[in-house]
Amino acid sequence: MKIDLTETNSSKINASLVQARRDIGTPAIGMVLTLVIVTDEENAYDALKSANDASREHPSRIVVVIKRVSRSPRSRRDARLDAEVRVGTDSGTGETVVLRLHGELVDHAQSVVLPLLLPDAPVVVWWPEGAPQDLAGDPLGSLGQRRITDTYSAEDPIEALGSRATAYAPGDTDLSWTRITPWRSMLAAALDQQVHSVSSATVEGEDDNPSCELLAMWLADRLQVPVKRTSSAGPGLTAVRLETKDGEIVLDRADGALATLCMPGQPDRAVALKRRDTSELLAEELRRLDPDNTYEASLKFGVARLAPTSEPSSPKPAPAKAEAPAKAEAPAAKPTPAKPAKKAAAK
Repeated sequence: MKIDLTETNSSKINASLVQARRDIGTPAIGMVLTLVIVTDEENAYDALKSANDASREHPSRIVVVIKRVSRSPRSRRDARLDAEVRVGTDSGTGETVVLRLHGELVDHAQSVVLPLLLPDAPVVVWWPEGAPQDLAGDPLGSLGQRRITDTYSAEDPIEALGSRATAYAPGDTDLSWTRITPWRSMLAAALDQQVHSVSSATVEGEDDNPSCELLAMWLADRLQVPVKRTSSAGPGLTAVRLETKDGEIVLDRADGALATLCMPGQPDRAVALKRRDTSELLAEELRRLDPDNTYEASLKFGVARLAPTSEPSSPKPAPAKAEAPAKAEAPAAKPTPAKPAKKAAAK
């Protein structure tokens, strides 16, 4: 069921939610959290689809906040709220409220969202892209126990990792970190079977891929060994190599779906490491509402502390020094002219 509301307010939206539940015969609320999605019109459809798919595992009230910035100065002063209420099959297993904020209301989105939060239920705020620098200090971000971003969508993902580390607050997380959960699990299981410790590591993946950087920082922080980043054509993260005294442990995924784990003294084995879609990543993040201390430690390790991202190029031969010109011979001293003899005194 869909209900369109034009020039409305939070009270009318809540009343529409109650009425819609009664009309479809489900007056009881069985949702476990409120998911607030802050996005724009361009990305709203994909974000909402991923949230609806994730709601099959986590029934939730989804509140989509779309800020419609007006162009003309006059329309910027006219505050207006339009809403769309979806209940039943149109909203996964929970409820969906799509809010479109116009004019001055854009700067006060938290006052509109606050009355729509489920009582006594956790709140998670998700920015599919365009996240603020300080998540916890953002008016909408301050409403949530967890705050989810995706640095992969940033214009400069590596710079965005630095911003996330600088402004980190307990409860922040990133889908670029969630993407490497299977890799971390597989590598941890492989290291449990080794006697010798790791002396160095290499992470191979696409340039400017924040997941590769986060995995490299996680290895460097946990193993306390040099970790080097190398580039590949992708897709995404392609290989991790760990050096030990017994040999090299290699987890190689060339096609983005199936990986090969090679360990010293053991036969190679195939492991499933497919690239997951956004709904699976979001569902994983919604399983935990406590701060992720491992993510914090890895993020704050810093990209700058990793080894160079590529093999150092061979040093260019120093330009041959021009031979110093031979010192010119000192010019022969000019003969000193003889002093004129004193004229003889006139007789």
